[in-house]
Amino acid sequence: MRVLVTGCFDILHPGHLFLFQEAAKLGDVYVILARDSTIKKWKKQPPIICEQQRLEIIQSIKYVTYATLGNENNNYLAKALSLKPDIILLGPNQKISVSKLKELLSKNNAGNIEVRRLEKLYTKYTLHSSSAIKNRIIDLYLQSVSDSPINNEDL
Repeated sequence: MRVLVTGCFDILHPGHLFLFQEAAKLGDVYVILARDSTIKKWKKQPPIICEQQRLEIIQSIKYVTYATLGNENNNYLAKALSLKPDIILLGPNQKISVSKLKELLSKNNAGNIEVRRLEKLYTKYTLHSSSAIKNRIIDLYLQSVSDSPINNEDL
């Protein structure tokens, strides 16, 4: 059974690992990582980690059977269908709805692919999302700047 998971996976955190772990319970995990250009388009900002580095990290995860970069054009579904998944597992906070994806698959003669959403958000740790990690980095940086003995006026 092939289980497809997609995402940016920009700053890897335990929530991502939980998603891969849960996907592995269903079968072999295939991962499509969003390209840098796609992230810029969707999120209106570049990723922190470049696509080749993100790919190398994801490929090294023991739960992942195969990982690849997505398409750079607007035909995102073509890459997914080329991997012949039996199940597409959406993360709990991925924006696309299960019904919309099922409809899209049906229109592309792939209605036999099961679509599921991992309902449980992994919240064991405070820093359980990329956004939370980014905000923590910003807070620590701003704190270190305000605690610095060098004042901006001194520059």
